[in-house]
Amino acid sequence: MRIGFRTAAVVIASSAIATTLFFGSLKNSNAQTTTRYLPEYTADGQLLLPKDWHDWVYLGSPLTPNALNDGHANFPEFHNVYIEPGSYEIYMKTGQFPEGTIFFKELQLTLPGENPDGSRTEPSGRGYFPGPFNGADVTVKDSKRFAETDGWGYFNFNHHEPKAPMAKVKAKGECAYCHIASAKKDEVWTQFYPLLDK
Repeated sequence: MRIGFRTAAVVIASSAIATTLFFGSLKNSNAQTTTRYLPEYTADGQLLLPKDWHDWVYLGSPLTPNALNDGHANFPEFHNVYIEPGSYEIYMKTGQFPEGTIFFKELQLTLPGENPDGSRTEPSGRGYFPGPFNGADVTVKDSKRFAETDGWGYFNFNHHEPKAPMAKVKAKGECAYCHIASAKKDEVWTQFYPLLDK
């Protein structure tokens, strides 16, 4: 009888331990960081056009149309901005953009205006409405590779379609200087993106 009791006790204890380990492993797997997509470069240092950016975390779409900028906006489009999900997850935990962070800014023209300010009237009202895509800009954090531009590299994949398959880093005077002078945090315009402005 004692042997049967001991055997039952061992079985119960073993089951309890196995259950604890199983649920503990589920908890730990849920706590793991999202797998990151990191920048990919050619042998001569050009950045390859990132993959699947439409599946990334959408941050917002600032708009600087020509009609509100004397007909000559630097970027006369919606700036549909995305951040790579693994980098976003780390930023939300730490408040810092990790090395390898990628921001993807897909440019999108407005539909032709009907009014002097470039706006048009649609069923929802008067305003600015998205039209054709118009290329992309990408920003990558890499403190060693882009030390000359304060740790961020800036790339243009055309300001027209189709987007270029790869791009060379821009000189400091072309993009970085504006970010360094005016962006709110670590050369990123967090002031325009409530998800990042913490």
